[in-house]
Amino acid sequence: MFLAMATAYGQAAKAPAKAAPKAAAKADAPATASGPDVAVMGRVSFKGTAPVSKPIAMDSEPSCAAKHTGKVYPETVIVNPNGTLKNVFVYVKTGLEGKTFPAPQTPATLNQVGCVYEPHVLGVVVGQDLKIVNSDATTHNVHALAQVNPDFNIGQRAGAGPIIRIFDKPEATMGIVCNQHPWMKAVAHVISNPYFAVSGADGGFEIKNLPPGTYTLEALHEKYGASTQQVTVVAGKPVAVNFSFSSGQAFVPGSLKTMANVIVP
Repeated sequence: MFLAMATAYGQAAKAPAKAAPKAAAKADAPATASGPDVAVMGRVSFKGTAPVSKPIAMDSEPSCAAKHTGKVYPETVIVNPNGTLKNVFVYVKTGLEGKTFPAPQTPATLNQVGCVYEPHVLGVVVGQDLKIVNSDATTHNVHALAQVNPDFNIGQRAGAGPIIRIFDKPEATMGIVCNQHPWMKAVAHVISNPYFAVSGADGGFEIKNLPPGTYTLEALHEKYGASTQQVTVVAGKPVAVNFSFSSGQAFVPGSLKTMANVIVP
């Protein structure tokens, strides 16, 4: 912070100009691939008025509240400043029939930090380890509300080792909650192929290394449901595809088995 001061020649000294922060891409702006392995890229736009959420009261867990510098809100619907929707799961629904894929050796990780699940939405491949970590100084109770796969409900004390679970069948929109802290919720999507992505803070997503071919993509949101589009992937040329959800639409079930919507108010 500079205060203007008179110089020896009676002129005001000026603070050096600061570069303006980079604005987020607009919802309808063309997506740009981050690398040569990107096969499908796009954004998820949001139409209408974003719902208003109440901040989460963490008074019962001061050690968790101390990890946050501001108010914490439910992540069920996050509309980004550029008019896009965060936490939409986009995956290849059809076009891979007859093909099998080994489960990734690297686990999908779900962390508990400040009494919040991170990430809020994640993809897990059938047969892949789901690694659940407790980074808090309190006990959590991890409860997977599965309908197709076996559910589980396990306590995890502070400092305890990770919980490892494997899902054997595809299942969409599986809620994972904490019975100790009712505001905690994550959403897991279990699918049979590794071609998926989750829209980020600019609404963008990228699916990498998808072979050439024609596919149906499905976008899943925990409140608004599913939307599908067909794409044709050509080698060396990323294809752009955009999805859109609106505040007034009813929940649209996806093609995978989907649990009843669980929303943290």
